[in-house]
Amino acid sequence: MPQTNRETPDRISDAEHAVMEVLWDRAPLSAADVCKAVCDQRDWSLATVKTLLSRLVTKQAVATEPDGRRFLYRPAIERTDYVGGESRRLVDRLFGGRAAPLFAQLADSEALTERDLDEIETLLKELRK
Repeated sequence: MPQTNRETPDRISDAEHAVMEVLWDRAPLSAADVCKAVCDQRDWSLATVKTLLSRLVTKQAVATEPDGRRFLYRPAIERTDYVGGESRRLVDRLFGGRAAPLFAQLADSEALTERDLDEIETLLKELRK
């Protein structure tokens, strides 16, 4: 079972993140199963997937368990913990640790839909309770 409230020691690359998404959705999986999910759309080989899985194991983002002559892989971190940590790093790095300038930037670039604004408004009301 994935651990909670823990950050990965090293950043996860975009390619590694694609592997993590598959594992978060369908774990436990073998390297071949992960490849079936991502290799065609990303033009990767099984060797590429195995390299990415190895890196994720080293970063303690993925755990392994033996299954006969192969290994099964599962996330060692929760998706919500990862997203929370990445969100915090983004706000810290680009907006001095403040979320309001992030929303201002999104509004200025017209990246927020009416639905986004409604969801943000609902969230703010909940946070103020």
